[in-house]
Amino acid sequence: MRVRLSLVLLGIVAVAVFLLVGTRTVHRGAPEQRPVTSEQTRDLDGRTILVTDGVKHLVPLEEIISGGPPRDGIPPIEMPQFSTLPERDPVLRDDGIGLTLVINGDARFYPYQILVWHEIVNDTVGGQPVAVTYCPLCFTGIVFNRRVAGQETTFGTSGKLWQSNLVMYDRATDSSWSQVTGEAIVGERAGTQLAIIPSDTMPLRIFSERYPQGKVLTTATGQRRDYTLDPYGDFSTSREPGIGVTRPADSRFHPKEVMMGLTIERRAVAISVKHVLEAGSVTGTIDGATIVARGDREAQSVQVFRREANGSLTRLPAFPVFWFSWAASHPQTMVLPAP
Repeated sequence: MRVRLSLVLLGIVAVAVFLLVGTRTVHRGAPEQRPVTSEQTRDLDGRTILVTDGVKHLVPLEEIISGGPPRDGIPPIEMPQFSTLPERDPVLRDDGIGLTLVINGDARFYPYQILVWHEIVNDTVGGQPVAVTYCPLCFTGIVFNRRVAGQETTFGTSGKLWQSNLVMYDRATDSSWSQVTGEAIVGERAGTQLAIIPSDTMPLRIFSERYPQGKVLTTATGQRRDYTLDPYGDFSTSREPGIGVTRPADSRFHPKEVMMGLTIERRAVAISVKHVLEAGSVTGTIDGATIVARGDREAQSVQVFRREANGSLTRLPAFPVFWFSWAASHPQTMVLPAP
């Protein structure tokens, strides 16, 4: 146990070097020390907003830890370059997973081979300003609308983690945002929710078959990275529950089981991707709403819908996430179906 802990601590030192120059390791963190001079609570939309030293925050500040690299040390992609499928980068694997986003007929594929090194792509798709985000530690691939309170902004990587998850910052107000919740957790926008845009994960091969006119993000990022390597090694298959998780582990599932996470009227819901793919579909009721999850075995992905009164289905903005991450950030989560 002591040997394992020592190895984890060594990783804290190694990560900054790795993500800045391209060596191979997983980034680690340690709590930052902050003097606390005052603290009070304020109510915002029924939730408690804390104020410490004049700073608004939604979560305890001590839970937000350094991930190793400095702000934008994991460089977001600001001017993404795309290619047609026939001209896509040869380093991109056909079986490589990525995020598929389709808006107003504009279909784009963002390979995790690239996102693992950058975590955020500020883009405009089908006329919609979006932030395409990916946290390798939590397997969370989420697309957000970049308009906040009517103002368009861009996002960067803060270099910090909350419950092992990417903490972004916006360049309009410098507020910090949890990727897995989509909420601002520190700063002027604390308590504000980003709009999630539905997207799908699938291999590049499936994207090529379904969207032959689609575009693929290229490795022309302006950064020197070896996009053939996964800097996180076997982290996604180990039982290691993440970095800086402050809440007790929820043993209902393997820590790295992939779930579809979503919130319905602020109620957190997790749906096992494995279960849906095996069953073909899963139906449940949450607060009177009928929820339908449908598996896509070819793409190895799941889409989640709400069944309306007329029988039609409305797509819900669910996204893939490791169980440990969802349970840590949403400790009161429901599971559908119950294990």
